[in-house]
Amino acid sequence: MRPATAIALLWLVWVVTWIAAAVWADPAQKRATIGAEVRYRVFWLAGTVLLFVPAHGYEGRLRLWIPSLAGAWACIALIAIGLIFSWWARIHLGRLWSASVTAKADHRIVDTGPYGLVRHPIYTGLLLALLATMLAKGTVWGIAGVALLTVGIIMKATLEERFLRGELGPAYDDYARRVPMLVPFTPA
Repeated sequence: MRPATAIALLWLVWVVTWIAAAVWADPAQKRATIGAEVRYRVFWLAGTVLLFVPAHGYEGRLRLWIPSLAGAWACIALIAIGLIFSWWARIHLGRLWSASVTAKADHRIVDTGPYGLVRHPIYTGLLLALLATMLAKGTVWGIAGVALLTVGIIMKATLEERFLRGELGPAYDDYARRVPMLVPFTPA
């Protein structure tokens, strides 16, 4: 199997299973405004298009590097690690997970498993997988896509933080003081 095929398959399996698993989630009791959600989603859409949609005829001219075969497979391993980490976080969160910024009935702080390492482990896993995808592609499009996706992820994580502080109060502030936002083993 070629590295490009392996990368596409990893992301395809992740997307399909991620969407299918939405049935696990409990219904939302409260959600962030549509306006707040649209802002980060615009960055996600633009970044996804730039990173994953090939620019036929332009990709070769805008390639900054070509990883070695070993480098490409190392990137594939990092993509797999990132996607597995995001799945671990989603499974650990259980029925509290939502694609949007929401509060569920009996919403509580989850601070065990991956949530003991970072407050947003799904995003941490995705950032690792996205950066590794960009490194494997080596294109200007990939860099631009990951930059936009990173901004969108940080925007959504910040929105979630604000929302959860409003819903969970001082307990969330205590959690935020103990656990870093996105990068494990850094000051919170």
